[in-house]
Amino acid sequence: MAKLPRAPAEKHARAFEQVGWTVVRVTGSHYILSKEGCAFQLSIPYHKGQTVKVGLLKGLIQDAGLTNEEYIALFYKRRRKRD
Repeated sequence: MAKLPRAPAEKHARAFEQVGWTVVRVTGSHYILSKEGCAFQLSIPYHKGQTVKVGLLKGLIQDAGLTNEEYIALFYKRRRKRD
């Protein structure tokens, strides 16, 4: 299994946006993402210069209904388009 990407919150939020999640607001130091038809929201902590911890990222991926492999494919697909 490939390692989950270590990156700042903005890059992870962009990856979740590819599967229908949208950033609805920034509250304090957290990005709050919502998805049509979901009864819950994802909260990604944003702290300048720090990456999202792997354990938290795994929980976000599971809550979003994705597998680690699906998420990795989304994350790197997005980054390659920008490069």
